[in-house]
Amino acid sequence: MHRSMAFPFSAIAGQSAAKHALLICAVDPTLGGVLIFGDRGTGKSTLVRALAALLPPQRVVNDCPYRCDPGKPFERCLHCASPLPRKSRKAKRVPVPVVDLPLGATEDRVVGALDLEKALTLGQKAFEPGLLARANRGFLYIDEINLLEDHLVDLLLDVAASGENVVEREGLSVRHPARFVLVGTGNPEEGDLRPQLLDRFGLAVDIETPADLKIRIEIVKRRSAFDADPEAFVARHRRKDGRIRRRILMARERLHSVAVPNPILETAAALCLALSTDGLRGELTLMRAARATAALEDKPEITPEHLKDVAGMALRHRLRRDPMDETGSNTRIERAVANVIGP
Repeated sequence: MHRSMAFPFSAIAGQSAAKHALLICAVDPTLGGVLIFGDRGTGKSTLVRALAALLPPQRVVNDCPYRCDPGKPFERCLHCASPLPRKSRKAKRVPVPVVDLPLGATEDRVVGALDLEKALTLGQKAFEPGLLARANRGFLYIDEINLLEDHLVDLLLDVAASGENVVEREGLSVRHPARFVLVGTGNPEEGDLRPQLLDRFGLAVDIETPADLKIRIEIVKRRSAFDADPEAFVARHRRKDGRIRRRILMARERLHSVAVPNPILETAAALCLALSTDGLRGELTLMRAARATAALEDKPEITPEHLKDVAGMALRHRLRRDPMDETGSNTRIERAVANVIGP
């Protein structure tokens, strides 16, 4: 679908938690992405594509297959670091990519492989970039991620940890940047996600089929209006989308100036201790998500309310299973928040 024809982000009814999580990751892409679990047909992919269409075009190095940022030379690939003609160094603006990773994708399609056409016709060993290259500086979307094959999970873990894709095969040795917002969706009834990959996601939210009659009717009306005349529907919501876009851009600018008071750090650590989360990734994600939320609200520092807002999405997928406590993860987090931060 063309970028301008994506369903407007501001027109999506309900799903406030998922929208908030995606906005947080748009402000701070280093958070590690969003895991969205829920029923089929609840607008998970629509949310992701709507957010990508909402974001302003990004500057990339001209003719770079990896969409390198001309303003960050330390993150450039070998292609951009090589002494090419000056014309090739010019920048251009392109839409933020959303790349789908199919469950049945081969390893070569994901990481890249030898360009067979050039090898056969020209006798040259050339690299044909894969899906990870196309997703650099954008979104990598995996539907039904809990059904993803183990060898692809291992690949994603390596790339997510390093921010680089390394390919060594058929006499090729290629290294290129692969930094993206990973968005995974799935139905929890179809299987669990491997713990190693689950921990790599910064945020996790649940999406449920709306139970409110008015919301269901409104969703059907908006979708029908969009399908009947996409251009007119997008035009009606352009101003609202523009306001959200400006919020994101301003939040990005002030993100690192948001203060993190010591009492807030202590509260975040105490909350993770109370929930017995493994490692320190919980505290780090909690603080980054709270800081991005404060930036979106144009607040100078993180407050306890910001911690409350993001505690569920930052920690729910990091809880150990307690055989003595059969309550759900959301209930456990709410109870811990009430005890540590207050009602």
